[in-house]
Amino acid sequence: MEIILLEKITNLGDPGDLVEVKGGYARNFLIPSGKAIRADKENKAEFEKKKESLLAAEEERKSAATEIAKSLESIELKIPVAVSEEGTLYGSIGTREIAEFISTEKEIELEKSSIRLPEGALKELGTFEIDIELHPEVIQRVSVEISAQE
Repeated sequence: MEIILLEKITNLGDPGDLVEVKGGYARNFLIPSGKAIRADKENKAEFEKKKESLLAAEEERKSAATEIAKSLESIELKIPVAVSEEGTLYGSIGTREIAEFISTEKEIELEKSSIRLPEGALKELGTFEIDIELHPEVIQRVSVEISAQE
């Protein structure tokens, strides 16, 4: 299925790009979330009219992401968790818990989908490096320390 991208999508393209994707990906994710539109004659003509405003909006998103990345640059997350007598966690720390912790402790709103855990949920005590993708071109590395709750 041929679509026109309305915003930058990692590993796919930039705003205004005409790309070919699988039908299900376009119908179930890209089009409903407002990231793309079908590439028919009407939409191509309409897109050409709105192209500059979409590119400006994309630049604005990128600059906002850069500002958030600067605020995340210097912080270290220290998450206290309940542990058993053997020192193991009673569960795991996932993207939702990290996003909530950053939101409450550091007052920075993040979507849980922007947090990248390369090895999956964190299931043990220690210090871990995670990536936070604020924009496809702005990825900030953050240190997370999981320690036993006192």
